[in-house]
Amino acid sequence: MAKQTYITKEGLEKLKAELDQLMNVERPKISKQIAEARDKGDLSENAEYDAAKDAQGMLELKISQMQEIVSNSRIIDESKLDNSKARILSTVTIENKKTKQKMTYTLVPDQEADLKAGKLSVNSPIAQALLGKKVGDSADVKVPAGVISLKLLDIK
Repeated sequence: MAKQTYITKEGLEKLKAELDQLMNVERPKISKQIAEARDKGDLSENAEYDAAKDAQGMLELKISQMQEIVSNSRIIDESKLDNSKARILSTVTIENKKTKQKMTYTLVPDQEADLKAGKLSVNSPIAQALLGKKVGDSADVKVPAGVISLKLLDIK
């Protein structure tokens, strides 16, 4: 049985747009490359043909994986989420107890993670340590450099 994926409406639309791009733009482009390489003669020694076929295989695999994710996705209703504890789609403000540095992140599904945009995967070590915590709670996060102690300042 396929694994259900939880995603925001925005994330699902982005995924569908990327899938549409792959199927309607990239797939025909690779088919054209294969046809052009085939027209160049002997296929047994045609590196362009082999490269185009490999690219086609990789593209079809990616399309297949994305179709599975889209078909097994469940949209998260943000209006029904409880903000008393850190959960998926919560925007949390945390403070590094040692350096007093404050950071704000939104905890999102893996497919939507983007650290530059302040979107942290719920499966990351920091998010895992924060899930279920309330404002004022502390969490110790094991990172390659050691252990970081964080304090949860706010949940939105």
